[in-house]
Amino acid sequence: MVMTALTTADVRHFDKDLKRMRVEIVAELDRLSGSLDEVREARDGTQDDEHDPEGPTLTMEWSRLSGVHHEFADKLARIDRALARVDIGTYGFCTRRGEAIGRERLTAQPATEYCIDCAREIEAEKRR
Repeated sequence: MVMTALTTADVRHFDKDLKRMRVEIVAELDRLSGSLDEVREARDGTQDDEHDPEGPTLTMEWSRLSGVHHEFADKLARIDRALARVDIGTYGFCTRRGEAIGRERLTAQPATEYCIDCAREIEAEKRR
């Protein structure tokens, strides 16, 4: 199926969505950073990390929060790259092949850099 380039209205729509997503992710990263600071302070303090029968250890909580923080930071980086592509006029085109990505895929994944074929190829390469 041949994909057509986005219209100017489409690009404005996705730009608005990406900027909204960016604000939400920055807020979540700030919240997670605060939680990480709290766990760090508790770990550095005198709390007994390994003997709390009521919940996860501080080490487990640190690991969980760090992983989530990393995922959000990665999402933010993808959004920032997409916004940069909007600015230079290449948003909506696969960064690997240069083909139009398609509105449906961008609706599902507004920060995607790849057309569906390239995304599948990259995923298959990762599984090898």
